[in-house]
Amino acid sequence: MFVSTDQRISQAPTNTLPLRTAWLVLAVVVLADIMDLIDSSIANLAGPSIRADLGGGEVTVQWVLSAYTAAFALGLVTSGRLGDLLGRRRLFLLGMTGFTLASLACGLAPNAVFLIVARTLQGLCGSVMIPQGLALVKVVFPPQHLRKALTPVGPLMGLTMVAGPILAGWLLHLDLFGSQWRSIFLINVPFGVAAAVLGRRVLPRHGGEDPAARLDLTGVGLLTAASALLIIPLIQGRELGWPVWTYVMMAAAAVLLALFVVSQRHSEHPVITPSLFRKRSFVVGLVIVAGFYASLSAFVLVINLLLQQGMHWTPLHTGLTLIPWALGTAVAVLLAGAVLAEKLGRASLRLGLSIAVVGLLALWWSIAHWGADITVWKLAPALLFTGFGSGLVFVPLVDFIIGDATAEEVGTGAGLLNAVQQFAGAIGVAALGTVFFAQVGHPPVHSYFAASELVFGIAAGLNFLTLLLVGLLPTHAQQAHG
Repeated sequence: MFVSTDQRISQAPTNTLPLRTAWLVLAVVVLADIMDLIDSSIANLAGPSIRADLGGGEVTVQWVLSAYTAAFALGLVTSGRLGDLLGRRRLFLLGMTGFTLASLACGLAPNAVFLIVARTLQGLCGSVMIPQGLALVKVVFPPQHLRKALTPVGPLMGLTMVAGPILAGWLLHLDLFGSQWRSIFLINVPFGVAAAVLGRRVLPRHGGEDPAARLDLTGVGLLTAASALLIIPLIQGRELGWPVWTYVMMAAAAVLLALFVVSQRHSEHPVITPSLFRKRSFVVGLVIVAGFYASLSAFVLVINLLLQQGMHWTPLHTGLTLIPWALGTAVAVLLAGAVLAEKLGRASLRLGLSIAVVGLLALWWSIAHWGADITVWKLAPALLFTGFGSGLVFVPLVDFIIGDATAEEVGTGAGLLNAVQQFAGAIGVAALGTVFFAQVGHPPVHSYFAASELVFGIAAGLNFLTLLLVGLLPTHAQQAHG
C-alpha cells in the first residue's frame, strides 16, 4: 500500500526530470499500488467461486488469501535494502514484470495448489515493486511540488481497497469469455504490461540509492522463518485437528522472533532500524495497525463467506451489498484527508475506531436478529457505519507512525508499516477464518450466522482494544516531530 510521508521527505534530493515526466512517474507508481491493493482484496469475494471450480477444503480459501498477503509482508521487510543494493528502477520493473506474469499464472491455474503457488509469487513480486515507488517519486519531484503530488494518493488508495470486492462482483457476474473467477487475475495483465512499458521510458536511472547499504542475511532468514512457522499452523491447524507439530511450529516461531530481535541489536546493517523502536508513537501505532487490519481482513472474508456460502447470494449481489461499506469508507477517507486528521489529531482515530466498533456490533445484532431473513437494506446501516469508522482511521494513523521518524528512518518505517498491515491481514484471515470455519462445521445454514456473529464480535473487540491504545499517542501527529 502506498503510504503518506512526513515533512522530512521534502528534503530528499531531486532529479532533473521535467515536471511532466515526474507526473508520469507518479502515475506508474500509483498504478502499481492500485494493482497490489485490488489483488489483496479482490480474492475475498471470489474465494467461494474458486473453491467451487478448483475443489479443495475450506482451508483452500484461506490459503488463496493468505499466500499473497503473507508473501507480500515477508518481502517488504528486505526489499527496501535490496533497492539500495540493486537499483530501485531495476527492482521496480523486475517486480512489475514478475507480478504481471504471476497474475497470468493465477488466471490460468489448473488446480488449487498451482493457484496458491502463483499467489505466493505474486505477493513476493509485489513486495519487490511497491517499496521502490515511494523512493522514485521522492527523487523526481522538486520539494515545492512533492506534497501537492502526494496529497490525493492516500484517499485514492483507500477508495481502491474498498472497491476491490465490488469490482470482483462485476467481473464474476460478467464472466468475460467464460473466464469465471479467472478474470479477476487476468485483468492485471494489460495494466501490468502498460505500466512496465511506460515505467521503462520514464523512471529515473537513479532512485536515491544508498551505496553503503548492506543486507543482513541472518536477520532476514530469522524473520522469514519465524513468520512462516507462525502462519502455516494457523491456517492448517483446525482442518488437521491441531496436531502436536502445529504447537511446536508456533513455539519455534516465538523463539526465532526473539533471536531476530537479539541479532538486530548486534547487526551493523540491521533489517529494521533499531532506533524506530525507541519511539513510542511508532511502536504504539504499529500495534494499533496490527489490531485494526486483522479485524478489517477478517470482516471482509467473513461477510463474503456468509452472503455467498451461507445465504447463497451471487458474487454480484454480494458486491452490490458492500456498496454502503465502500461508500462510508470513501467519504470518511476524504474527510479525514481534507479536514479531520489535521484538526482533530488523535481524536479522529478515537472517533473512527469507536464508529467502527458500533458498526461491527450493529452488524452482529442485524445478523442475530434477522438471520436468514436478512436483506441488503437491513445490512446497509451497519455496513455504512463500519466503513465510515474504518475510513476515518486510514489517513491519521499513517501520519502518527511515520511522523516521529527521522529522514534516515522514514524509508524503513514506511516499509515496516506496510509489512505489518499485510501480515496482520494475513493473520486475521488465518486466525479468525479458523474461528469461523470451526463454528460452521457441516450443519445447516444457520451455523453460518452463528459463526459470523462470533467473528464480528471478536473483530469489534479488537477495534475496542486498539481504541484504548490511542491515548498513548501524542495529541497531534505534528507533536511527534518535536
